[in-house]
Amino acid sequence: MIGLAFAGGLLLAGSGRGGAEERTLVLTGSSTVAPLAAEVGKRFAALHPGVRVDVHTGGSSRGVADARRGLADLGMASRALRADEADLVAYPIARDGIALIAHASNPVRGLTREQVRAIYRGEARSWAAFGGPRTGRIVVVHKAAGHSTHDLFLAHFGLREREVRADVVVGDNAQGIKAVAGNPLALGYVSIGAASTDAARGVPLRLLALDGVAPTIEAVRSDRYPLERPLNLVARGPARGLAAAFVAYARSEAVADLVTGLGFVPLTTQ
Repeated sequence: MIGLAFAGGLLLAGSGRGGAEERTLVLTGSSTVAPLAAEVGKRFAALHPGVRVDVHTGGSSRGVADARRGLADLGMASRALRADEADLVAYPIARDGIALIAHASNPVRGLTREQVRAIYRGEARSWAAFGGPRTGRIVVVHKAAGHSTHDLFLAHFGLREREVRADVVVGDNAQGIKAVAGNPLALGYVSIGAASTDAARGVPLRLLALDGVAPTIEAVRSDRYPLERPLNLVARGPARGLAAAFVAYARSEAVADLVTGLGFVPLTTQ
């Protein structure tokens, strides 16, 4: 679990999790939403002296559960709410996609849905069949349960967990990227925003096209990319007070540059 905290410059008395000297807003959940929430939190705290914003990861399932149980002021979920979560309210703050990633040295540029299914079911084990390295077997990197990226991946590719033949199981996006960047034979899947940001920084990754569509911000914005999802803040009932103020700020044009800077699609351009 990763925890990030940002506080405003002055401390004011007020109610909340921080006690009498400061007001603390607690967000938990999706490791995809967390970097954006943390950056928004920095600006929000600077605008609201006496406010502290704590951001903790743990997966979308944790974010939803914590919001429901009152353990967090806002949950973070990189998926839509389900039918059995109707007691919660989702506030979209951006859109993202899930990218297939390989090592930058791998010459493969893209895969089809059926090819990915075959690889993750252990039916296709060599990159050579797809124009990749001629020696060595594909190292399949899979997400742990509890992360929405894991659930959306299985649903899109028509896979059941027991069918997946994983060599490496990871938690958050950073772990998935590290696993693939460190192995020329690996194949994984993570947030487009996280992968594109790290690739631009020189991390040896290649984002693979899916069914002929490259995983880009433009493809997500235009609804051409087949594997995309909303990034949500989640509240137990309509957000109120400090949480409502944070939601409004996170959905405003004032933070659109943070959204695009992290490789996501801002609401203001949809």
